[in-house]
Amino acid sequence: MAYETYTTEALVCGVSNRNTADCSFRLFTREAGMLWAEARSIREERSRQRYAMQNFSRSRVTLIRGKQSWKIGSVEPLVNYYHIAHDKEARGSVVAIFRFLQRFMHGEHGDKELFGQVIGMLTILSSEVSERPFVTMVFQVRLLVLLGYVDKTLIPASVAWVPLEKVAAEVSLETLQRMEKLYINAVEMSQL
Repeated sequence: MAYETYTTEALVCGVSNRNTADCSFRLFTREAGMLWAEARSIREERSRQRYAMQNFSRSRVTLIRGKQSWKIGSVEPLVNYYHIAHDKEARGSVVAIFRFLQRFMHGEHGDKELFGQVIGMLTILSSEVSERPFVTMVFQVRLLVLLGYVDKTLIPASVAWVPLEKVAAEVSLETLQRMEKLYINAVEMSQL
């Protein structure tokens, strides 16, 4: 019986060790959304895949849909956003986005636009950014809009869909407070 294989880009959002050298990975993929996939013997010293499948990594992964779960075939490392982060604050922003994904992304439904937005945000947040807390909050609310937790008409016009790299220029206390309120309301309504 042949199993279907899928090759896609994936962000490693979590790792759960099993047995001696096996792992389960929580992957946010371009085509299949958030899923768990298993890899055998990946923690062994001789494994070439272990460096590509670290937390905060983006990799090109071949996934095999088994009878009960996804299995990881081949892996090609692309980038680890935590390792390329500019400084301590940049690493904190990268971790915040990955935690955000773990909290709000559920189920195997792909969204290429959402995946593209997340990649763009991680690329910007891992570099030097002025007004980092404001930019991070705007990015998180934009993701909540794409996930359906926030009505896009409630986002202030000054930051609604300004290009990602120009968001920091629109900083104001009023806008920050409105974005924080939208985020808090979304969290309360989602019960996550």
